[in-house]
Amino acid sequence: MAFQCQRDCYMQEFPTSVVSCSPGELKQEINGKKITVKGFNVKLQDTILFPEGGGQPDDHGLIGDVPVVRVTRQGTEAVHFVASALEPGQEVLLKVDWERRFDHMQQHSGQHLISALAESMFGYNTTSWEMGRQRSNVELDTPSLKPAQVEALEAAVNEKIRAHIPVTVQNLSLDDHDLEKVRSRGLPDDAVGPIRIIDIEGVDANMCCGTHVSNLSHLQVIKLLGSEKGKKNKTNLIFLVGDRVLKYAEKSFSVERSLVSLLKTGPDGHIDAVDKIQKTVKAVQKSNLILLRDMAILVAQNFKLNPEKGNFFTLHKKEGDNEFMSIIANEIATEETLVFLTVGEDKRPGLFLLAGPSQKVADLGPRVLEMLQGKGAGKNGRFQGKINSMARRAEVEALLLEHCKSEP
Repeated sequence: MAFQCQRDCYMQEFPTSVVSCSPGELKQEINGKKITVKGFNVKLQDTILFPEGGGQPDDHGLIGDVPVVRVTRQGTEAVHFVASALEPGQEVLLKVDWERRFDHMQQHSGQHLISALAESMFGYNTTSWEMGRQRSNVELDTPSLKPAQVEALEAAVNEKIRAHIPVTVQNLSLDDHDLEKVRSRGLPDDAVGPIRIIDIEGVDANMCCGTHVSNLSHLQVIKLLGSEKGKKNKTNLIFLVGDRVLKYAEKSFSVERSLVSLLKTGPDGHIDAVDKIQKTVKAVQKSNLILLRDMAILVAQNFKLNPEKGNFFTLHKKEGDNEFMSIIANEIATEETLVFLTVGEDKRPGLFLLAGPSQKVADLGPRVLEMLQGKGAGKNGRFQGKINSMARRAEVEALLLEHCKSEP
């Protein structure tokens, strides 16, 4: 079955009726967490909302005033997931999120054009493709693409766009001999006849269930951003089509303008300016490390020279690392002294080191680890690791100090 969205990809509103509505669930990822949302699965008499398939994401839109969160294909039917129930038999007006739809049309038709010319110009077949939220990529059956090839391909696809070449849809039966002349990229495994063909006149004829522009001029422009290594000796060609190119240019200019303000130099000088800053930062970091190591030695020596030093030493420093703590522990005679050190911001994860007599460290280490909500391990008089919270550091100090005082 062909949906109305496939018969007329440019239709933005469509009256239809509700066939069925049943409770359902949808798994979503929000802020990196997977959650299950309860709602309703709605089937309509027909739909202008494309169900995901052929490498193309689904459409968003409204059934009346109810937002459609997801559209999936089940055999020959489209299932719309919504938050509110709808009455079977109810007449409704469908509205498609046109900005999202037209973007998908541009990217999908652009992919067909790129794939067709990559094959005709270089003999590289498309093995898969992915439409991303910001950029898309075509996986080509070649280990690499030369910069000159990318440049030539970009020039060729944009020449076709300027030629105003029509893009038409044909529907062929499964036994039609013309199907033998058509490539099968994008055809779902469970498809039934008639088979939908996207024909870019004189360029490409390809089986596909997705939504497409009616003329290559509607693509506006294609920008090939470059290629990167793909899976199993293949190459991913990264591309933008139409409005995404305009948004990319706008964002790039905004970043460029910000860099001009920050670096106090024109765009042509940005690379040199950043290189100079990086070298300066590295030099400063190296100098700081040297100072930090010297400070660790001085801290330890100052403790050892204190006539009232006792058998417990503790220190917290925001700036520091494992080596800083190790130097202090090495300089202090930990066979006789218990040393507790932490580094890091007060409200952020940090590092800790507990050093001293082996048995004492072995007994106290796990307790310290638990109080600081950390992960770590110990041996030979050292217990160290990462900590999630400095909130109970004072409690740990009090515990260790009390333990040292109680010893004869």
